Amino acid sequence: MANETKDNIEKKRKNLRRRRRIKAFRLVFTLVILCLIGSAILFVGFSVYNAGVRVYNEFAEMYKGYTDRRTARMGSADPKFEGYTNVLILGVDDSHLQEADTILVLSFSNETGKSRIISIPRDTLVTSQSNSGKIGTLYSWGGATVLVREVSKLLGISIHQYVIIDMTTFAELIDTLGGLDIYVEENMDYDDEVAGLSIHIPQGYQHLSGEEVQKYLRYRGEKLGDVGRVQRQQKFIKALYAKVLQLDTIPKLPAIAEIFRNKMETSAEIFDSAHLANVLRKMSSDPPSTLMLPGSENDDGLWIVNVAELEARMSELFPLQDMIKNSVEGDADSEQISD
Repeated sequence: MANETKDNIEKKRKNLRRRRRIKAFRLVFTLVILCLIGSAILFVGFSVYNAGVRVYNEFAEMYKGYTDRRTARMGSADPKFEGYTNVLILGVDDSHLQEADTILVLSFSNETGKSRIISIPRDTLVTSQSNSGKIGTLYSWGGATVLVREVSKLLGISIHQYVIIDMTTFAELIDTLGGLDIYVEENMDYDDEVAGLSIHIPQGYQHLSGEEVQKYLRYRGEKLGDVGRVQRQQKFIKALYAKVLQLDTIPKLPAIAEIFRNKMETSAEIFDSAHLANVLRKMSSDPPSTLMLPGSENDDGLWIVNVAELEARMSELFPLQDMIKNSVEGDADSEQISD
């Protein structure tokens, strides 16, 4: 009996030691698993952090490059024009000279979507630091950046973006829209074998193809010369503006976007996309206000700007009270962000 009791006690002790070893093993195993899981979490977290830092640094570098390019293109932007989006549109001829044949500033009010168009004759006399002459010829040696600076200085406004379109792409864009209905104010008959230009468009209401619109805009009548060209440009922009707002244009938007993406040069980058989309979304259905650069033609065929009249007209297009309001709102938004 005593031996049985001793054996039972020994068995219990063995079972107790075995259970303790099992518990110790489980504890060690659990600690090892937790350490492995913790290490994995730390590794993943550290990797995600490093990836985040790399992405942030790359993004910051991209954005700095964007702001540097924007500053180089525009110079210092005038805060008075933060409430507007001003786009310089350059129609470039297809000759080897690559001069700016059409120079327009299309301006949108960011708040109301109302637009204004300022037309600049290509023969406008400008004097820059390194060159003087017709503004249209500056593109051939200085590109869009020089024209952005000159137009900004000439008009006294900030130019936020530019778009460059050649004549072939321009005609394709109009054909994609289905052509334009325009009243032709006089019979247009002109032939230039050297330039390969033949224009024959009768007076009256016409439905013009892309090539015909191009000829309509390039025609220089004997009566008004370049002034007539600028007036036709403004008439064309109004017709195009109305066409873009029509419902039947919506199915054509992907094809139009493809032309803009692949066949036009623009300063707009991915950082500008959200802002530009918002501006276009607010486009007013009211026809744009138009202004031809005030001035007169001298004996050499150069367009001489009437500075006093230009300043008065620009004050009408960009009212001071609106600019002050936009500037104050911009400052208020900055304070809210800083708070």
